[in-house]
Amino acid sequence: MPPPSLYDFSKYDFDNPLYGLNDVLEVNPQRFEMLQLHGVVHVDREEHGAIGFLDLKEDDFWCRGHFPGYALMPGVLQCEAAAQLAGFYARKFKVLGGDFVGFGGMQNVRFRRPVRPPCRLVLCVKTTSLRPGRRASFDLQGFVDGKMVFNGEMIGVPIERGQTHAEKAAEERADKRRGRREAANLS
Repeated sequence: MPPPSLYDFSKYDFDNPLYGLNDVLEVNPQRFEMLQLHGVVHVDREEHGAIGFLDLKEDDFWCRGHFPGYALMPGVLQCEAAAQLAGFYARKFKVLGGDFVGFGGMQNVRFRRPVRPPCRLVLCVKTTSLRPGRRASFDLQGFVDGKMVFNGEMIGVPIERGQTHAEKAAEERADKRRGRREAANLS
């Protein structure tokens, strides 16, 4: 049985989004085939969440090969679309930091119905924990025609240009060691 919807998205006007495609492009780095978010219709600043959408077309890049004659949106792209909504929220409202928001992990993902173009994939994300500068955890959901097609949990991590996650983690460990040494020298 699917969990309850994070938001009542039926009350929002998807034809007049709060943030349209140009706004998404100003915030998110994805382009060309990897652009998987077309608009944002609601932002919840209190609980750090958002509602957005992706309009699927029969000529999207994955349709020809997944699967020939019966296009099914790959689950990984459904998750990517939700991650782009979470990343948009985190960067637009500066809740996480970094130049980009990257995947830190996913768990408990369930695909509940096939997603076939043409359709609108409605996306909902809500923050479940936030450690600014380190990571954010989100619940994520996708809907087509009001029915849940996937849900799960995702971790987003800030990424600085030119710095890998491993490099950032090593830098943070070194900063902690320096802090402990300085504290010990003061005592």
